[in-house]
Amino acid sequence: MENQVQSSVWDALSNNGFTGWDYGVFILYIIILVGMGIFLSRGKKGEEKTSKDYFLAGNTLTWWAVGASLIAANISAEQFIGMSGSAFASGIAQAAYELMAAATLLVVGKFLLPLMIEKKIFTIPQFLRERYNSGVGLAFSILWLFLYVFVNLTSVAWLGALAIQQILGLPTDHIVHIMGMDVDQVRLVIILALFLIAGIYSIYGGLASVAWTDVMQVTFLVGGGLITAYFALDVIGQEVWGTGAMDALGNIFNWCKDQPGDKHFNLIVTRNEELYPVINGVKDAAGAITQKEDPFFTNPGLVLVFGALWLTNLGYWGFNQYIIQKGLAAKSLSEAKKGMVFAAILKILIPFIVCIPGVCAYFIMNGNVDGTPIIEKLAGHLHGTIGRSDDAYPYLIRNFTPVVIKGLSFAALAAAVISSLASMFNSTSTLFTMDIYKQFINKNASETKLVNVGRMTSVTALIIALIAVYPLMGGIDQAFQFIQEYSAFVYPGVVVIFGLGLLWKRASGTAAIVAAIGTFAFSIIYKFAFPEMPFLVRSGVVFITLVVLFVWLSLRNKDTEAATELSADDVKTQLFWSKIMFAIAGVSFALFVASFCSDTLHIYGMEGAMAFFAALMGTIGYYLRSNALDKVQDKKLVAIDLDIFKTDKTFNIGAAVVIALLTFLYLALW
Repeated sequence: MENQVQSSVWDALSNNGFTGWDYGVFILYIIILVGMGIFLSRGKKGEEKTSKDYFLAGNTLTWWAVGASLIAANISAEQFIGMSGSAFASGIAQAAYELMAAATLLVVGKFLLPLMIEKKIFTIPQFLRERYNSGVGLAFSILWLFLYVFVNLTSVAWLGALAIQQILGLPTDHIVHIMGMDVDQVRLVIILALFLIAGIYSIYGGLASVAWTDVMQVTFLVGGGLITAYFALDVIGQEVWGTGAMDALGNIFNWCKDQPGDKHFNLIVTRNEELYPVINGVKDAAGAITQKEDPFFTNPGLVLVFGALWLTNLGYWGFNQYIIQKGLAAKSLSEAKKGMVFAAILKILIPFIVCIPGVCAYFIMNGNVDGTPIIEKLAGHLHGTIGRSDDAYPYLIRNFTPVVIKGLSFAALAAAVISSLASMFNSTSTLFTMDIYKQFINKNASETKLVNVGRMTSVTALIIALIAVYPLMGGIDQAFQFIQEYSAFVYPGVVVIFGLGLLWKRASGTAAIVAAIGTFAFSIIYKFAFPEMPFLVRSGVVFITLVVLFVWLSLRNKDTEAATELSADDVKTQLFWSKIMFAIAGVSFALFVASFCSDTLHIYGMEGAMAFFAALMGTIGYYLRSNALDKVQDKKLVAIDLDIFKTDKTFNIGAAVVIALLTFLYLALW
């Protein structure tokens, strides 16, 4: 059996369109990556790594290292495979996750990260412990550990292995039965290899190895992604219209626009009840799809700009340990802020790297010109097929990239997977070591002991994720949507607890505990009560529910003290912005009401977007007014000096560029 597997794998590697040059490029990349990671992990001779060195890279990261590491940690198979697959299924509206993330990074850089750096924290749960109580901190430590091991590590490794298997044309029929599951031996070996490569340097070297190798990784993944998109468009253009890549992109754009109800090239998707009477689709008794779901169900119009997508992005970019840890490791607050702007600019490139290839694959499988299917016009270039949405990106690499470039594109995909896994291993070890081991198991642990416990935690996480990957990830068609929907169970509570904890002086520990429980409870209740409600709209409703509960419980809290007296300028500033926020909330609420009387507003999802936006602006307006005027405060508040929110010329220019680019893209692709 073992010889049979080896033989079929070797045959696949010899007949999949890859040459020795392609394999050479990939192997060279792996050697350089691991070698660089190990080299960078070396400390000064005779000096042991401290916990600060291991978990925060000794606070040595420059702005470009912060920005590059943020993007490398974020962009993974979830984007290359999952988001490209979702773009194949429903269009570039998926790009809103990336584009609005660019705007979110500006908010995090200006308002949230400065407060975290000032508090000198290692982990996000550490902040919760200091702001509320040890119970809230411990609860979120455990929550994030479960998410990293059972959702993030498993999904990234699964999607990466799926892509590698598809690109290399490796066999999928070598199945063994383990505990009632059909396990693909080849895929499991790939997953193990990805874990080991990421673990070799990240587990030994800590965040310094992860962050500095990410600078190289982000070059590969951005460059490789753009190259893959270009060559796919170039081949399509030449074979179908006799044109180049850019003309081909325009022709695909026009073809999509001509298809009734097609939204593949719209950043804003509208509801189409004529084509999709049931918004979330219809299946027969056997489970076969008899009516596809409306793309609006996963991309509900303006909700992707003004709605609860902000919860996902704020929760992920502002309060997610393996992301924000890069900012906390910056050499200064100024470097951290500039790193956020740099990451925001890089983020705007992502739709072109991952969404355009997904739409190209959709055109290949479904398009036609002059009555001839595109798949027939490209028959000489095509090997394999797209069995499910997440096959789209690997399909393009395998069929359209030339020699050496194919190896570079393959290395880019591997870079995306490995960099994310490395960041997750490091953050998992940070959370367990600093928030559980040091706080509850060995409070007097030496620096050497903490580093060793961190390394053992990463190894343990690797083993658990390897065991859990098949039971959790097998059989999913669009992993990106799976990850987004179930992450949305967490983020409403995360944003309320962390956001108000950082910024509102009356936020209480009791309210935080209730919100932590409520984010899951209300998400589950509303999911079953309103099955036709898009999950991003549902997430907004959960947020509104939690804000009301949180504010009510905090105002009832009697364990307070006299409020610190603010300067007249601080009071005036907060009251001014409070009025602005209330005014925006009022306009948003008016649009929410109007959407029930206007079909045009309704099909754009205005009610879901404006209900959330009114609540968000109203919440900000309320806490600003409360901070300015209330005579009592929670005893564990975060004292805020408004000067900390000031930004320099570099940040302001970068932010203006990001906003201008986002405005242009939304106007062009509305």
